[in-house]
Amino acid sequence: MSPIPDRRMPRRRAPNPPRRFAVRGVLVALCCAALLGGCASVGGRPGGAPAQASRDPAVGQALAQAAELARAGAALNGRARGENHRQIERLLAGIDDASLAREAAALAAADPLYNHVGQALLRRGLPLPRPFDRSGWRFGAADRPAAESDGYRPPLRLAVLLPLSGGLATAAQPVRDGFLAGYYGERRRRPEVTFYDTAGSSAGALSAYDKAAAEGNDFVLGPLGRDEVVALFARGTLPVPVLALNRDQDPPPPGHAGFSLSPEDEGVAAAEHLLRQGARRVLVIGGGDDTQRRAVASLRARLEERGGAVTDVVGEGVADLAPFANQAGGVDAVYLAVRGPAARALMPRLALAGLAGKPRVATSQLLSGTGKPEEDRVLDGIAFPSETWTAGGGVRGLPAAASVAAQLPTARGAAARLFAFGYDAWLLAAYFEHLATTTDDIAGATGVLRLDGFGNVLRTPAWSTFSGGVAVPLADAARR
Repeated sequence: MSPIPDRRMPRRRAPNPPRRFAVRGVLVALCCAALLGGCASVGGRPGGAPAQASRDPAVGQALAQAAELARAGAALNGRARGENHRQIERLLAGIDDASLAREAAALAAADPLYNHVGQALLRRGLPLPRPFDRSGWRFGAADRPAAESDGYRPPLRLAVLLPLSGGLATAAQPVRDGFLAGYYGERRRRPEVTFYDTAGSSAGALSAYDKAAAEGNDFVLGPLGRDEVVALFARGTLPVPVLALNRDQDPPPPGHAGFSLSPEDEGVAAAEHLLRQGARRVLVIGGGDDTQRRAVASLRARLEERGGAVTDVVGEGVADLAPFANQAGGVDAVYLAVRGPAARALMPRLALAGLAGKPRVATSQLLSGTGKPEEDRVLDGIAFPSETWTAGGGVRGLPAAASVAAQLPTARGAAARLFAFGYDAWLLAAYFEHLATTTDDIAGATGVLRLDGFGNVLRTPAWSTFSGGVAVPLADAARR
């Protein structure tokens, strides 16, 4: 196994970085490579429903407005492009699933509205009738060997941009180790990989990208920091395709992509989960810190787009929840944007307000401050989004989370989520062209991964709950 060089920006290089990297790489290899094998599970999805001639007038009006915006959006960039995109999303959100699927199948090839309609289908967990239009995208295909039968076609030279020094270095370590776990576990052709230190700054990210491009890399993974990604994508024209490991509210530039474990994605997933249960009026409790506020805002927006509503947003310290539960129209479900200890304190108050029997969904922060079953039994039945791997689900080619955590500190506790994220970053780099040009998805460590028409990696998370005070996959709760 040949070592991966650790190239960093010269001004940031610590003493003997190649030796330190080699130790880290060997540790990951010893812990994971012997256990890893095979490749990602890539699955096809059935085709969409056939188009029908009949159309509800309201659906026709919404689609006409969305089509006009989509045509205008082709000439927009930056914030204007992002706002145009959000207007189309709001129009499509009011269309029911069956109508949306029919209209997607009826759109002509290369219609600019198709990417928008397809994105809406994917976010609802519905299949695409055909792949997205990727005209103008570059995959380095002329130089790479042909794809394997499952679509595996990694770059020849892959640059990974991470903040190996600075304030974000702690978060970067599990991402890097998860990436290496996937890399060393692959038995087929692997790219030459070079790590570049962004030092956690926008200027560092721009400098690292320029260096990576100048040194002949044909694909860039990263950067990790949100400000770094915004600065890089603000350039517009980038000579080497990028899969950023974070994203802003606006879509990536055409031909590039973004992957993130964002609170906004959690809010959308929670809204869709509640809507599938018939819950349209949702009481929110919490939402105090930035992560919680972003998840709540995303939940509210998605519910409103789909005909639901957030009835109130109540602080976790409110003693009497009955006035919020008994208002006109009632409450169908409760969304908890709080950590574990606050959720435990809320359970008696929810019961007194008559809300204990309602569906209860939380953010992934619910796990924070838990771990003692005797205390956490009061959380039984609360659903929350999780990663397939950390929730105990099997991920092909990756040992169980407990097994890896026993050997690698960067795969333990809260860091395990970032480790899984890094593993999926490798999968996305290796299967990027396949995901971009087919309707397939990938079963990753953080969930099921798809690539929409605008370069956003859409993640369908696993769902977990507490049963007997222990976090388990949601499907397993009935067996405990």
